Amino acid sequence: MYLVKSPLLLKWYYPKLTWNKNRDQKVIYLTFDDGPIPDVTAFVLKTLKNFDAKATFFCIGDNIVKHPDIFEQIKRAGHQIGNHTFNHLKGWITEDQYYLDNFRQCQELTGTSLFRPPYGRIKKSQASGIRALMPEMQLIMWDVLSGDFDTGLSPQKCYQNVIRHTRNGSIIVFHDSLKAFDRLEYALPRCLQYFKEKGFEFALL
Repeated sequence: MYLVKSPLLLKWYYPKLTWNKNRDQKVIYLTFDDGPIPDVTAFVLKTLKNFDAKATFFCIGDNIVKHPDIFEQIKRAGHQIGNHTFNHLKGWITEDQYYLDNFRQCQELTGTSLFRPPYGRIKKSQASGIRALMPEMQLIMWDVLSGDFDTGLSPQKCYQNVIRHTRNGSIIVFHDSLKAFDRLEYALPRCLQYFKEKGFEFALL
């Protein structure tokens, strides 16, 4: 069960997390979680290049270690890197110190000022712990969840999720993962074409 559009109640409960930005500007923020991996990340990079679009990649540390060449390709293409923990931990069921250690392990590889909790699930104590370690760290959530990870969702519905719910300043989540690829492959180029025709800028966070 998931919500495509992040509810106002959740944003109220976690006011220190970033859910969207610059709502008065015709700008959207594309983000990709869970890479880097072969083939899928390459498809994303090629598609973004075709539309002259920039994005932020929230990378899993273990995948960076396994695929350092792909990680370097993301950076060379001028995209932004975010920390997504080393092992894709679910914060709600993870002990705080273990979670923070896992965050630090990924941070050594990413050297970023952006963090997204896997599944969007993080305890307030874990968020406070991350800020204590790195006061400049921005905790990034999202405004629109594409649903590309949902194997029961049609590619067409994934596309509709994004174009129906995106507004000025929306942070949109896609996944460069094998699980998401059937929907991502269909939806991403169509979303880029749609928003480009509408005059949106694809910006970095």
